[in-house]
Amino acid sequence: MDLLAPIPEAPEPDWAAAFRMPIAECGQPLQALGISQGFLVWPAYHRLGIPNALPECHARSEVFDRLLHAANLLPDGMRLVVLDAWRPFAVQQHLYDTLYDILKHHEPEADPAELTRRTREFVAPPSTRADAPSPHLTGGAVDVTLADRDGRWLNMGSLFDEATPRSYTRHYEAFEQPTKLQRRVRDHRRLLFNVMQAAGFSNLSSEWWHYDYGDQLWAWHTGASKAIYGPAQVLPLEQLWRQQLDGLRKPL
Repeated sequence: MDLLAPIPEAPEPDWAAAFRMPIAECGQPLQALGISQGFLVWPAYHRLGIPNALPECHARSEVFDRLLHAANLLPDGMRLVVLDAWRPFAVQQHLYDTLYDILKHHEPEADPAELTRRTREFVAPPSTRADAPSPHLTGGAVDVTLADRDGRWLNMGSLFDEATPRSYTRHYEAFEQPTKLQRRVRDHRRLLFNVMQAAGFSNLSSEWWHYDYGDQLWAWHTGASKAIYGPAQVLPLEQLWRQQLDGLRKPL
């Protein structure tokens, strides 16, 4: 496969249509990613001090496997880095509200509908609805970047979660005569896009770092008939104990 194939054009998601995609929950559990030897994990929101963010990244078991596959496709000397995966609702709400408020403060005369549209470019609407959960609440959405062999992050042309057009996945594809730096950034994004796509993920066109598998956004992007991941939950110890004790009452 051509790891540096150009990133194709992709439409901005129709969130209403995506949230209408049916969900056939497959029941795959969430797994902690931090013990993986195949890729690096840096839980960005916890490190940045976002309230209620967890010190570990969790994803569905098949997402874990597909991340390993994507990491194995990278050239020698490059590593995949997971920045975020399953996300508590409180974190989703915090990110959405914070970005909306910043945009409103920056452009006080802007129409609320336009502010909502621009906020949705970078943060999905918070939702725990069983039929329309936010992608990161399913354990199917992941935020990723690239690093070198020693863990130094590669230049991707914008910061993670940067709310500017530079974050659009194809931003650096538009330069007809890119500089050496622009070409390097473009190739880093192409490399990330192509290995993640080869592993079965779809990309959110406004965020070079955001990829989905199994959730409604993935189903909408890929033309799948249904999503396989609904809302998921990292259970506290007390609830795990209750489930384990309840399981003792059931025959094997």
